[in-house]
Formats: sequence, structure tokens, C-alpha cells
Amino acid sequence: MAFVKYSQIFMKFSKLLVAFLFATTTAIFAQDKKITLEEIWSGNFVQQRLQSLQSLNNGSEYVVLNYDQANGTTSIDAYSYKTGKQTRTILNSANLEAIKNFQDFSFSKDEKKILLSTEVEPIYRHSSRDIFYVYDTESEKLSKLSDKKIQEASFSPDNSKVAYVYENNIYYLDLATGKETQVTTDGEINSVINGITDWVYEEEFSFVKAFAWNPTGEKIAYMRFDEAGVPEFSMDLFGKDLYPQQEVFKYPKAGESNSKVSLHMYDVAGGNSEEIKLGDYNDFYIPRIKWTNDPMLLSVQVLNRHQNNLDLIFVNAADNSAAVVMNETDKAYIDITDNLTFLSDNSFIWTSEKDGWNHIYHYSEEGKLKNQVTSGNWEVTNYYGYDPKSKKIFYQSTENGSVNRDVYSIRLNGKSKTRLTNQTGTNSADFSADFTFFINAFSNTETPTIYTLRDSKDGKIVREIQNNKKLLEKEQSYQFSPKELSTIEVNGEELNMWMIKPANFDASKKYPLLMYQYSGPGSQSVSNSYFGTNDYWYQLLANEGYIIACVDGRGTGFKGADFKKVTYKELGKYEVEDQIAAAQKLGERAYIDASRMGIWGWSYGGFMSSNAILKGNDTFSMAIAVAPVTSWRFYDSVYTERYMQTPQENASGYDENSPLNHVEKLKGDYLLIHGGGDDNVHVQNTMRMVEELVQANKQFRWAIYPDRNHGIYGGNTRLHLYTMMTNFILEKL
Repeated sequence: MAFVKYSQIFMKFSKLLVAFLFATTTAIFAQDKKITLEEIWSGNFVQQRLQSLQSLNNGSEYVVLNYDQANGTTSIDAYSYKTGKQTRTILNSANLEAIKNFQDFSFSKDEKKILLSTEVEPIYRHSSRDIFYVYDTESEKLSKLSDKKIQEASFSPDNSKVAYVYENNIYYLDLATGKETQVTTDGEINSVINGITDWVYEEEFSFVKAFAWNPTGEKIAYMRFDEAGVPEFSMDLFGKDLYPQQEVFKYPKAGESNSKVSLHMYDVAGGNSEEIKLGDYNDFYIPRIKWTNDPMLLSVQVLNRHQNNLDLIFVNAADNSAAVVMNETDKAYIDITDNLTFLSDNSFIWTSEKDGWNHIYHYSEEGKLKNQVTSGNWEVTNYYGYDPKSKKIFYQSTENGSVNRDVYSIRLNGKSKTRLTNQTGTNSADFSADFTFFINAFSNTETPTIYTLRDSKDGKIVREIQNNKKLLEKEQSYQFSPKELSTIEVNGEELNMWMIKPANFDASKKYPLLMYQYSGPGSQSVSNSYFGTNDYWYQLLANEGYIIACVDGRGTGFKGADFKKVTYKELGKYEVEDQIAAAQKLGERAYIDASRMGIWGWSYGGFMSSNAILKGNDTFSMAIAVAPVTSWRFYDSVYTERYMQTPQENASGYDENSPLNHVEKLKGDYLLIHGGGDDNVHVQNTMRMVEELVQANKQFRWAIYPDRNHGIYGGNTRLHLYTMMTNFILEKL
């Protein structure tokens, strides 16, 4: 009997020992788990984010568009800011007979009617054609706006009408009578556009809707684009049919003819339009129009083609007269924003870099400066709005360092400034309609995004809304390395840098270096924020024994106007010099193998990486360029001329820094990638680069993704792309 007992004890001990060893081995193995490309591009490491929300007028509730996957229906649900609990359902498509679901919505000013978007057909980056319905929240009646796919539907201020654009003409529908009125008649595809922007305005000034009801609904101000003289660009989309489909659209390249833009005022009662004579301008842009708090006074921003002279004009809709209220000039260029805010007395808030840093200013209705609200050697990076009750302005800034962001409030007189966020890192805000609350999104290099509801008076946390602890828990089974923030002194400047080292980093060993950068004017790639998708790819490369680094050189943003605008008229000169010099300085570190340094980038970053391996052929042994600009002569007028003027005025600036003119310097390994359906940076850039490399008898690798746009995505495309780049790095660096 004793033998049996000891045997049982031994068996139990053995089982426990095996279990312990298995658990220990599993734990050790889990800590060594390697990340894969499939995991990255299947969304395994995507941060949980708040759904896009819209504050209701009451300021105590917000609404969210929810999708019921099981039933295929959508609903507009209201939630309490204070509790986060659902308070009511404003609309559920399950209760509608005409439509099963909708993709987007917008409220009328009084929130009694809702425009519902269905059958959305994307056009370019911001534009689409939709089938719209109008839902009345009081009568619960749903009515179809039009059988046609239309653009930019917009309620009149009293909800009685909806204006929209169809085939480049403006219409409005009287919702009570069902009568449709055509406002313009000369719209024609690839010739004349009314009420929406052309391709280059949409891409570079970031708006599509180019008409606006005045506050009383008596007038419609609209822009007209005569693009008959704009050269056409065409590209073949291959699809799966027997013959490719050719897409043709107006695209003004640098130095070529732009659309002729004009401003018009339509009188609803009279049914007639009149062109507004803005002044003696030639070859200009209208990047913004906005009605002031005077219902008959329209503000218009007019920018010269060089984009260094801006007039703020007030148009009196009673007699259509126009007068310049304020003028701003810059030795380089002026950035356009949506920050213009009119107060009850029609004085206005404006942001400007006029003192060398981006700050907030307060002007009288007559355009006289009342006071500079913020000042200092730091940048206002986001303007959130003005609360008339507290007389406070809310904004985001770099007051705690250019890689950090904090949210502040300040009185209109520039006093009582209050920091509303208290954690060092990247803080942003989404305010309720009445500025009672704001939702703070916070992250830093160690913390994925945490969403909290805060009181706008003092920034105190009301409640935590959402965090990403599950993502952190998931990442614990991988050997992820920290993203180390620092600076590096290059060409007389302290440049911001991050670095990711292998998890088992040994300072006595030498590692190959891969640099990433974007480097475009005013951009930022080095910030105190958590991993993005590419950062997980960098972790994969770090696991393979690479050091990855990123340096924001001269020309990037948030360190003052002089730092940003030093690249004016010479894109690709100082930025490339800084990347080469930074690589050389990093190559002096004992743990970096200076003979194995590579660089990669996408879009502007592809332009940079191409130049870096050519001009820095003794520094970089490998480069990858995705969707690169290879000559600014090929890119659009608005973006390019903002920084370069025209090729006719600045030929040397365009050509001396074009990779096309330096191909004979190629020594290292070069991979060139582009999307064949890129309407932004045309595949022409890569085709010309290929031809120059071939004629110089330089060997390289290249790939075209058919029909893919500038983002090169869809299906397995991103996985394929990053697999190709990974294999190239492993083989060549």
C-alpha cells in the first residue's frame, strides 16, 4: 500500500514538473515571439480608436454612426458626454423602407432634418457622388432628394431647401414643393465647374464644396472654375476587361495654365447670378470663402499664384461690392487654414506666422490688429475654436517641445492661459458644441492612445472613455524595442530623431542602419506618439538585426518659419544634405556599420531617398523609393509653386535637385515602386526615372502595381509591397 501511495505522489509530482516546464518554456517562447508581415497587415496591431463623433447643439450629447453587421443596418445614436451611455436612437435604417442603410449623414442647423448619403461613389481624395435622402426627425418622413448621383448636398439655413451640384452645375430643391431650380447652366465636364472645386484645389486646398448659403438663405455665393485651358492628363486603368479604360482629367502641372476662377453671387428671390469683381487680380486662387456674422457680408481669401500675398476681402451681398480688409505677405509663402473665426461684433480671429512662429491674432471688423493673443518661440499647431460665453480660445501647441503637443485655453486678451492636459506626449482635443467638455486623445512613445473626457474649464478628467491596454498586453509576447527620442546636431541645427534598436542590442557589435524620412515642407515624422503601422514593420526589421532611425531635417515643421521655409525655391537641397550628414554622423557610432546604411521613403520621401542614394552615393548603399516625385516639373501647380515658384522662373531649382539629373551617380542598390493609377504623383515620374537609369546603364529593381493609386493598397497589395521591400532590405543591406 505504501508503494502505491508513493507512486501516486511521484506521478503527481511528475505531472506538476512537466506542467511547470511546459509553462516556463511557453513563457520564454512567448517572449521571443517574432512579429510577421501578415500580422501587421491583417490589422493585428491596430489601436482602438473612437468612432467619428459629432457634438449635438445641446453640448451634452454627441452622435455616432453605428453599423449593425448582423442585420446590415445603420443607426444614428446619441450618447451622454458625462456618462458615455446611449441616451437615444435618433434614426435607425431598420425602420426605413426605402433604404437598408446609409454611409454618412449631416444635420440641418436646427438638427430637425438629416441628409443621408447612400451608394457613395468616391472620385478623388475628398470627393464623391452620392444618392441623398432627407429625413425629417419630427414627421419621421424619408424623401429621396434626387434619382441622380449628386455632390455636396447642403441644407439652407432654414431647412426649407437643399443645394447640390450635378454634372458641374448647381441646383437647389424646395423640400415643401419638390420644385428643383437650376442655378447655373454652363457646367461641362473638363471645361466649366460650378460649386465644386477642380482636382488641384481639392488636393492642395483640401475642400470640394465651393458654394455657401448666406445665414438667411437669401443668397448663394459660389465659385466657378473655367478649366478649358488646363492641360489634360490621362492614364490607363487596366482592370479585367479586354480593353483598358482611359481616365482623362484636368491636371495643371507646375508652370502650366490653372483654371480661371471667379466668384459669383446668386439671388434666390430674383433667380439671377452676378459675378463679383474682387479687384485687379491676375492668375490667382480663392482658397476659402466664408460668411461672416453679418448675413450680407461674405469673407473671401484671394491668394496670388506665388502664394506669398493674401488679401482678405469682404463682399457686401446687398450690392456685390468688394473691399480688401486685411493683407498679409510673406517672403516665401502663406499657408491656408480653416481658422478664421468671426465673433459677434464681426471682429475676427486669425492665425499667422508673421512674427516667425505660428500664432493667434485678433482683428477688428475693419481689419485692424487688436492684439496678438499668443506669442513665443513655439507654434500653435491646432486652433479648436472660440467660446463666446467664457471668451476663451482653445488651441494645441508645442509649448512643451516640438515633438510634444498640449491643449490650452487662453482669453481673447491673451491672459489667463491654462494648460488643459498634463501628460507629456501628444495631446489632441475634440470639443463639445458649447465648449463644456473635450475628449482628449493622448499617447506617447510608450503609451497607445488613451481617450478621456475632460472639463474645458480646468482640464480635469471627468471619465476615461477608452484605452488600449489590450494592445499593450498583446505586445508583451513580442520583444518590441522602445522608440528612443533624441536629437542630433547636423549642419548647425539640433534635429529631432527617433531610433529603434534590436531587442538584444549589444553596443560592442555593429549593425546595419535603415533610415526613414518624409521631409516635406512643414511635415513631422519624429513625435512623442505611439507606434504607427510602419513602426511594427521596423520592429520586424529590428528583430532581423537592423537599427532604424528617422531624422526630421530642415524644411520640416513646428520649429519656426525660418527652419521650415529655408528650403524655399530649392526643394531637395537642404533636406538631402541633412539626411546625408545625419547618416554620416550616425555611421561614426561604434555600433553602426557605416558600410551598410540604407534609406527609404514614400512620395516626398521617395523623392528624398532617390536623391540621397545619388548625391550621397558614398554614404548610402541602398535606397527604396515608393511613389516618388522625380522632377517637380511633373507635379501640380498649387503645391509645387508654393515652394518653388514656376519652372520658368526657377529652372535651376527644379533641375539641380531632380533625381533624373543625377542617375549617373548611382552606386548602390535601388528599388523603385509606383502605383499605375496614381492620380496624384503620376507614374510618369517613375517611367522617366527608369528611362534615365536605363540610358545611364545603371542596374536597379522596379515594380508597378497596376491601377493602384498613391496609397498602393487594396486586397493583398500592402502585404505584397512590404514583403518585397523587406526581402530587398534583407538581401541588399
